[in-house]
Amino acid sequence: MLGILLIYFIWKQFNELAVQYHKKPWRYELLGIATYYIGTFIGGMMMAIICVMIGSDLIVTTHELVLGLLAMPFGILCVWGLYKLLQHKWATGAKAVEDDPFEINQSANKN
Repeated sequence: MLGILLIYFIWKQFNELAVQYHKKPWRYELLGIATYYIGTFIGGMMMAIICVMIGSDLIVTTHELVLGLLAMPFGILCVWGLYKLLQHKWATGAKAVEDDPFEINQSANKN
């Protein structure tokens, strides 16, 4: 249940950010959710590597729910970092990659 709530709030925040800066929201919603899962995966891998390095079998004996809760802050941190990066990039007016790279920009042709 906690995972569903986190996914909802990630979706909502990235949706509001994309709408605020006139971007296509569904792309950034999916990017935010994927970033969360990638962050939790990386956090879990880091915990496993640390346990192997210290010679502990904690990863094997610990319940899956506890491991998920331990990896969750890594995912949240990755999502927060991506959110702040996009917010800063769009607020400063940095030009994002166009949707269609083959589209001719009419405003660039004006003298």
